Amino acid sequence: MLEHQNIEWKENWRDEYLKWICGFANAQGGEIHIGKNDKGEVVGITNAKKLLDDLPNKIVTHLGIICDINLKSENNKNYIKIIVESFPNPINYKGQYHYRSGSTKQELKGASLDNFLLKKNGKSWDSVPVPKVTINDLDNIAFEIFRKKGHISGRVNEDVLKDSNSAILENLKLSDGEYLTRAGILLFHPEPDKYFTGAFIKIGFFTTDDDLRFQDEVQGSLFVQVEKTIELLKTKYLKAEIRYQGISRIEEFPIPPQVFREAILNAIAHKDYSSTTPIQISVYDNKIIIWNQGQLPENWTIENLSIKHPSVPYNPKISNALFRCGYIEAWGRGTINMISECKRYDIPKPTYKNEFSRILVELNINKIKPKKILYEGVNEGAIEGITIALKIKLIKLLTSIAENEGYRIPKYKQITNFSVSSIERYLKYLKDSDLVEFKGDASKTGGYFLTENLKKQLL
Repeated sequence: MLEHQNIEWKENWRDEYLKWICGFANAQGGEIHIGKNDKGEVVGITNAKKLLDDLPNKIVTHLGIICDINLKSENNKNYIKIIVESFPNPINYKGQYHYRSGSTKQELKGASLDNFLLKKNGKSWDSVPVPKVTINDLDNIAFEIFRKKGHISGRVNEDVLKDSNSAILENLKLSDGEYLTRAGILLFHPEPDKYFTGAFIKIGFFTTDDDLRFQDEVQGSLFVQVEKTIELLKTKYLKAEIRYQGISRIEEFPIPPQVFREAILNAIAHKDYSSTTPIQISVYDNKIIIWNQGQLPENWTIENLSIKHPSVPYNPKISNALFRCGYIEAWGRGTINMISECKRYDIPKPTYKNEFSRILVELNINKIKPKKILYEGVNEGAIEGITIALKIKLIKLLTSIAENEGYRIPKYKQITNFSVSSIERYLKYLKDSDLVEFKGDASKTGGYFLTENLKKQLL
């Protein structure tokens, strides 16, 4: 058995091990066994009675907590088990805050200490109020995005369309008395980077890891960043295949928009904005890498993202606002939906890495040319010398045949609302262009089908 999150072995007692007790108390609790080596084998202690007397006093004096201290025996050798509970309030040792993470003890400092103390006091980083920023400093465009998206999502009352900016902030709990919270500034301020360095998104197109061809920086409120980033990916960084369904133009991206949209929103919602590093999106010919400063919920692993899991937002206030306007889910289904979309699109599922408080997601781009779409055959000139209006009608009939092969003219009349004489005329065009053929008995059981030649083109 190895040391882990809740177990630590020490051969002899040293007073510096009070730091380990402090770390357990601030984390999930745990046990320290005095008299065991690194393999967990009992080596015994000779001063068990003295430790039983001294340790309770030392722990209370230096940490202000009470732990269970028990004398144990194995193979005629004594050892002491110190059982440490997890405490709801922060525990310090001589002004230092220690924390048990995995099988190591860490001293919390800087932003990590701030976040720890906030969490222990029932607050999150994004709920902290910020002085000297008023509602008049915020961006009306961001509020309009929230109103429009919130109305469409149905997750806010229709009255939100009439709500004042201040009412929206209050309902989303983004204000604290006379102050705006960090979440309120990030979501609605036109220049959040003025207050939180790195609160923007960088996008770059790479041919190789060291060959950057072009790039963009997306500034503005988080609502604006979401809209601009997705738009840039669709219009500049990813090449969409064009097809037509009936008279409608459809763009098919090499990766489902729902997938890169969800990945971007996850990065924005879970980013550690106390860091000074922006979200970075690297686009290659065969993949997209989205990187942000952040961390998984405590005791989670990468594997949790691929199975059903609860929603544990790093920034609860920001996540709530993004949920209300329909951007994200509230049940932790985002990563599951991404996997489902990739499977439906026949591309590998996203891969994740969690390294040094950084989360990286890699999305694979489909390098296989999408199947040729039925309507492209007509649109790309298989039928020449006809008007646009006639081409549209031919597309509609060809679509009806593709979706309902084997029927005769009366059925297609019912589907298309074309007259019999029009269908007969359109069928002549399609048959002459080797797109449609009649199979079977002409008087009883025959019907219209796509030609084998056209079907081969669609493979």
